Amino acid sequence: MGALPHPDAFTFTLSVNGRGAGEQAWSVAHDKTAVIARVQTDFGGVLPAVRRVQTSRMHPRAGTSLAYAEGDGRTRASFETHFDRKAGLVTLRQGREEVSAPLVSDHHDPVSLLLWLRSATEDLTHADVRMVGGRVHVQRLPDSEVGGVAARAYTLRPGGALVFVEAHAPHRLLRLVQPTDFGSVDALLVGSPAAEQFAREAARERDGGVRARRRR
Repeated sequence: MGALPHPDAFTFTLSVNGRGAGEQAWSVAHDKTAVIARVQTDFGGVLPAVRRVQTSRMHPRAGTSLAYAEGDGRTRASFETHFDRKAGLVTLRQGREEVSAPLVSDHHDPVSLLLWLRSATEDLTHADVRMVGGRVHVQRLPDSEVGGVAARAYTLRPGGALVFVEAHAPHRLLRLVQPTDFGSVDALLVGSPAAEQFAREAARERDGGVRARRRR
């Protein structure tokens, strides 16, 4: 694997079936012992207005998870995992319940997995990744383009999520597709050609709706 990304901040626009569904903001920072990523997702538009905040603390070289938390960002996280290599334990807390189990191998969390794929070398074709809920199978798909930008494409199973990573440095996460009960949530990197095209199409749709209402 390559190195984890340098300190960074970037944003995705979210859509479902071509309709706006919110925004997702990422920040990646380094401290003396770990890489820390924070992801704030503000759903809206065609989806219920909900905020989700995910925080991942990662090993600076391996990129695997040291700790992960998920919640609404306003109160204590509703879900947390902590991987203690020295004690050989993984601890999971959900609500008021807490359990520990032997830590027999490194794990990823939902955020560290995506940054790990961003740092993946060209020859990664498949991998089985251990997570708290079970194994995730990563499969390389044929190379693709996102808004005219060359991209490596991966699918994650179970679940069928798609990840598109810029083929050339700095290997940005260009597009993420996550199937949900509401339909597939499509995340496009703000500033990328694909996101700019989506913004233009959304603006035309809004303008068309305004003109139609005025005619009535």
